Amino acid sequence: MDSRGNSKTSDQQISAAVIYELIDGFTRTQIISVAAELGIADLLMEGPKDIYELATSADAHPRALQRILRALASLGIFAEREDGRFELTSLAEPLQSGVPGSMRDFAIMYGQEWYWKPWGNLLDSVRTGESAFEHVHGKDLFGYLGEDEQAASVFNGAMTSITGEGVNPILESYDFSDFAKIVDVGGGHGTLIVAVLKAHPQMRGVLFDLPSVAEGAKVIIQEAGVADRCEMAGGDFFESVPVGGDVYVLKFVIHDWDDDRTIAILRNCRKAITRDGKLLLVERGIVPHSNEPAPIKFMDLHMLVITGGIERTEAEIGALFEAAGFKLTKVIPTGSPDNVIVEGIPV
Repeated sequence: MDSRGNSKTSDQQISAAVIYELIDGFTRTQIISVAAELGIADLLMEGPKDIYELATSADAHPRALQRILRALASLGIFAEREDGRFELTSLAEPLQSGVPGSMRDFAIMYGQEWYWKPWGNLLDSVRTGESAFEHVHGKDLFGYLGEDEQAASVFNGAMTSITGEGVNPILESYDFSDFAKIVDVGGGHGTLIVAVLKAHPQMRGVLFDLPSVAEGAKVIIQEAGVADRCEMAGGDFFESVPVGGDVYVLKFVIHDWDDDRTIAILRNCRKAITRDGKLLLVERGIVPHSNEPAPIKFMDLHMLVITGGIERTEAEIGALFEAAGFKLTKVIPTGSPDNVIVEGIPV
């Protein structure tokens, strides 16, 4: 065999190794999730610890935990010292609880059976265009969370963590100072509306979500000191949204839904908004027309599997706006790689 044959064989071996790493990705998800569930990063906040101390605190089997941490250390998540003790690394720090940019709840969620099991039915979603989550669980995500408090707690924690991390880039990228009343549609526990109201003392707001979610936001709103300016309203945005706002914000909302249901939400916003108001969608990104790597393309598949929703191109969002009585005016990048603001006006 000549050198060209050897080169071809080498390339094939490299390609096979890369494909294997990609195929095996689910194992990394699980070991990171287990470490997050056990709170290993929190246990190491005060310094290195040996495996027996960690195992005792985490209620884990010492040798099995060592094998998990050894594998994570090979990825740069934690490090094993020469004396056998484990310590935090910069990659492990986001697995701590309550730190800026914490990904602990997100990591836990991705390892939960109720979340990953639908991915085993991706083929069903591809064939039908429908949510694999609903196929597996017999109800959509939000119906499931309404019946499972533990799952809802994990999910809400994960959503709050990513919302909190993106708030400052939103405030730095968009001027809310001319608005009198903000309505946060599907605003969860209020992280975004609290930040906007604290930054703009002249504003009043309405946090709107499902009744059980809005109820859970009361403590957060009160502790933030904006309860006198922030009304909490529970309801169904497919039926109506609170009226009279001059800016309606939907953060990570429309990507949960197919086109028909998205248009229904946006039409309700159109009915409620003031004549000179603004509609703001805060999205995880805009799907690009290219073959370049883009995390939003994989988030799009999460939406397909988990909610039946869609991440969209700018043209697709513009078409939804037009169908609902809005005109897309601008797309505003933020300082966060996971946030982009899409602005529309009523027509």
